[in-house]
Amino acid sequence: MQAMELSQQQIGILTRLQQRGFEVVAFPMYEAYVGVRKGNCGALLAPAGTEGFTLYGEPSYLVAGGLSARIIQSDGHWFVRKKDKLAASPERTAELESFAAELVDALLPVV
Repeated sequence: MQAMELSQQQIGILTRLQQRGFEVVAFPMYEAYVGVRKGNCGALLAPAGTEGFTLYGEPSYLVAGGLSARIIQSDGHWFVRKKDKLAASPERTAELESFAAELVDALLPVV
C-alpha cells in the first residue's frame, strides 16, 4: 500500500481540525481516506486534488470503535456495525448531527 501524499494546504486543514478537537485517525479497510473522529462520531475525508478534502460518505456514529450505518428496523432506529448495534437515541443522533455540522464548518475554506 502506497502512503498518502498530502499537500501543505491539506496538512493545514488537518491541523485546523485538530485545533477544533478532532482527532485524525485511520479506520481499517479505508486506507485511501483520512479518518477523523470526535467524541463518539467519525467520518472519512477524500483528498480533493491538492486543494482540500471532500466528505466521503456520511459522518457516522462509532460502534465498537468503527464506522456504522444507520438503519431502521421494526424495533427502532439503530447504528449498526457488523454484529454490533446501538439504539439511535435522540442523544446519539444529536451528537452525530452536531459532529457533522462542526466538521463541514471546519472544512470550509478560510479566507
